[in-house]
Amino acid sequence: MQTCVIGKQTHGGRKERVVVGEGEGVTLMGVMNMSPDSFYAGSYVRPEELESRAQEMVALGAEVLDIGGQSTAPHAPYTDSATELERVISALKILSNSDIPVPVSVDTCNPVVLEAALHYDIDLINDVSGLISSDYGTLAADSGCAVIAMAAKTRPGDPKTFSGTMHALDMLCARMEQYEIDNYILDPGVGRWIPERTPDIDLELCYRFKELVVYERPLLAAISRKSFLGEIVGCPAEKRLSATLAMTSWLIFQGASMIRAHDIAETKDVIAVCSKMQQNQAERNR
Repeated sequence: MQTCVIGKQTHGGRKERVVVGEGEGVTLMGVMNMSPDSFYAGSYVRPEELESRAQEMVALGAEVLDIGGQSTAPHAPYTDSATELERVISALKILSNSDIPVPVSVDTCNPVVLEAALHYDIDLINDVSGLISSDYGTLAADSGCAVIAMAAKTRPGDPKTFSGTMHALDMLCARMEQYEIDNYILDPGVGRWIPERTPDIDLELCYRFKELVVYERPLLAAISRKSFLGEIVGCPAEKRLSATLAMTSWLIFQGASMIRAHDIAETKDVIAVCSKMQQNQAERNR
């Protein structure tokens, strides 16, 4: 498996570089949602709380912070470019003047937002549209940043079967080659991105997650508190922590290299226990 290196050692090397992939342990990404429209209200970070929340996440074990200014839930209110831009740039201004020692990611599929964000100290680009936009792809390629790209054919999360996800990932890898991007992480896109997706699709994707190692790239598991888990346990997002942690442990054993999470301390414990079990298993297999 190829690894992905996050961090450009800017500002005199004050930030830690993070290497994601086989042999590097599981990387923990903390969600910092600047939009009040998220499906999980507990993830919303007000600007005045941003620096303290970021410091808290890092202290609890977050190795990367992911800043987003738009909800991608199917029934979320529309967010125009100006609003998303203002949210993201306000957050980046705050973080650029702080002592946060971990890489910062920007979660956007809008090339206007990405172009503005690249004027700040970001290390990772998180694109749920899988570089469908040529303008976006060119910006990402020229940035020198690592990239997380999600399975998408013509819009975020549009595959409706496991085979469709594989096809979308094939297309995505071809785009990466086209843009000459080689430092990236694949996101198979678990979640109800479009109304046509059902919980069964996400469950199959999680069950067969290990098959995605065929791409020989680090894999992101972004399942925190999502609706398919709520269908299993019959709970709203606010009460899906236990379900999230259970599925997280499964995905770690299925080959996830990075976990995107709202609940840092609890997820860090899951990673620690799973990593210890994987280590013991490897020692027994020698």
